[in-house]
Amino acid sequence: MWRTTQGKLSGPLLDRIDLHIEVPAVSAVQLLEAPAGEATGSIRGRVVEARGRAMERQGKPNQALQGAEIDRHAALDAAALKFMHSAAARLGWSARSTHRALKVARTIADLAGAGDVQVPHVAEAVQYRRALRADT
Repeated sequence: MWRTTQGKLSGPLLDRIDLHIEVPAVSAVQLLEAPAGEATGSIRGRVVEARGRAMERQGKPNQALQGAEIDRHAALDAAALKFMHSAAARLGWSARSTHRALKVARTIADLAGAGDVQVPHVAEAVQYRRALRADT
């Protein structure tokens, strides 16, 4: 069903969605036998801290950054920049897709408590944007 729906979504519309995540079907048995995940309160605490870092650094959440603000607050070190260039070229991203991935990478770095956006943060952000592109 998703493949049919995905085919109806245009590239420019998909570019406006920050996270593209494929969620595979899980059987009832798998669901019931799965170990408990991380507590919601713990996750919420990390999110509140990450958002606080963003607000302190730039006065707005990462998703609200635009243009030069992205360059200033989501700047990449040389290795991360090379990785992002390679991924964007390989996946055929538009400037909009690349900027969205940079903002997601900045958020991932904030969640990790990192001051700088590094290759692991960019790699994770790329994975979140590439899911819908795999078969298109």
